[in-house]
Amino acid sequence: MVPTLISFSAQICCREHPDTPLVEDSHAGDMICPECGVVVGDRVIDVGSEWRTFSNEKSTKDNSRVGAAENPLFEGSDMSTMIAIGTGSDSLRDEFGKPMYRNRRTMNSSDRALLTAFREIGQMADRLNLPKMLVDRANTLFKQVHESKTLKGRSNDAIVSACMYIACRQEGVPRTFKEICAVSKISKKEIGRVFKLILKNLETNVELITTGDFMSRFCSNLGLPSSVQKAATHIARKAVEMDLVPGRSPISVAAAAIYMASQASDDKKTPKEIGDIAGVAEVTIRQSYKSMIPKAAELFPADFNFSTPIDSLPLN
Repeated sequence: MVPTLISFSAQICCREHPDTPLVEDSHAGDMICPECGVVVGDRVIDVGSEWRTFSNEKSTKDNSRVGAAENPLFEGSDMSTMIAIGTGSDSLRDEFGKPMYRNRRTMNSSDRALLTAFREIGQMADRLNLPKMLVDRANTLFKQVHESKTLKGRSNDAIVSACMYIACRQEGVPRTFKEICAVSKISKKEIGRVFKLILKNLETNVELITTGDFMSRFCSNLGLPSSVQKAATHIARKAVEMDLVPGRSPISVAAAAIYMASQASDDKKTPKEIGDIAGVAEVTIRQSYKSMIPKAAELFPADFNFSTPIDSLPLN
């Protein structure tokens, strides 16, 4: 008996061996049963590309016709081709007077500036290990600034850095100015200046940063256990509530709280180690710590397991 083709909901299988996966011969366009060798389907459409690249070099350009994905932030985001119409300088015609084709993928100067900025934002996000959602927010912010033309004369690199800083805060994953400076070519002072101008001109806002926004990341980078992180978070929150560190930035308070919690545990860290991770000067950490140490007994959580008693903690 010769096996015949059977089809179930557009699925091809061998009648004699319905459970056997078929083998596709892409060159001949056949579907073959490996058990009995019968061709159960022919003229199968190859949905792959019609070209082949034999080079293993990464620099080799793939002859893809589709190009990059569309980006709605660009003016000419579609891949259409226009035929010029009209008269005068706006009309493009060949030597015979016929309308010429113009590819929309040819970027104007505005789109080129946006592309350069978006590429820089993407590179900064990669260095900071930030998600694509945040990159999209930063790209949108830069486009709004670019179109408003309110920051004309400012460096695009400074605007990119400020947009990245704002996007981080708006998405709930704030980064410090020093962290942004570390992955950009702009000074902290210039980023701060442009940051304020963007908030003023775009009438946007950012959430106030708190000590808790940085605690998890700083403790993780320092290799501290969750018990120390929990204690440091409690210490920082109580210090702010008790107004022990007036005028201090949340980053400085968080760093001082980590220093206090680590000194009371087995995983002790120096102000220099904490400062290198938090981007805070060692003297700043010590000053904040000095303001908090007199009330240390009230700052620690009740269930904290002390390795070093409060009386033996360093005074500065």
